[in-house]
Order: sequence, then structure tokens, then C-alpha cells
Amino acid sequence: QVQLVESGGGLVQAGESLTLSCVASGTINSVSRMGWYRQNPSNQRELVATLTDDGGSDYGEAVEGRFTISRDGLLHKIYLQMNNLKPEDTGTYFCKFEGRLFGLDSRPFSSWGQGTQVTVAS
Repeated sequence: QVQLVESGGGLVQAGESLTLSCVASGTINSVSRMGWYRQNPSNQRELVATLTDDGGSDYGEAVEGRFTISRDGLLHKIYLQMNNLKPEDTGTYFCKFEGRLFGLDSRPFSSWGQGTQVTVAS
């Protein structure tokens, strides 16, 4: 019903920057919130940043002040600008969609992308 495709991950050195992108496609009626979550080597998934339909944002404590989330004005697409990367930022970054789809059932719906790997060398 909805697919999310992330891109932009890679290997960088500590202190460098990286930008991730996520494109949502499918029978999307409306978007309530889209954002980024990451999973570290301990398999714990945590909030990185989210963006609501009205433009509000929320950041995880570990990335506050270093990462910035934004949205394309015409597409169901979000970005994550990551600055001053640290080794502890290493992990798999997942894009998440929350909203409603076209159809007879308009209940809230959520979906996850496949993830993109970010590795920060120490």
C-alpha cells in the first residue's frame, strides 16, 4: 500500500556530514508524520527525528543540535542532514511513514522502509 525507499547512507569519518533521503510512494491520502529511527549494533531502535504534517519536529536527545529533518514541498519525501557525525551514530537508519491511505478504510496506517546503513569511523 505504501513503500519507503531510503538512500544516502555510507562510510564517513568522525566529524563529517551525510544526508539521507526517503521517498514514500503508494495510495497515500494524507501524511500525519514522517521521520527517521535508527537501530544500533545492540538491536535497539531509537527516535532520531520526526516531522509532522503541520511542520513540527521532534529530535532524539543524542542528535539534538547536530541533525536536521526537512520535507520536500511537493513530494512525500524527507531528508535528514547529519552534521558532526560521531562513531556512536553508527547504525541502520529507517524511514517511517504515518498517515492515511485511499480506500474504504481510512484508519491511520504506518509503514517502515528497508533501512540504510551509516558507519562512522573512529
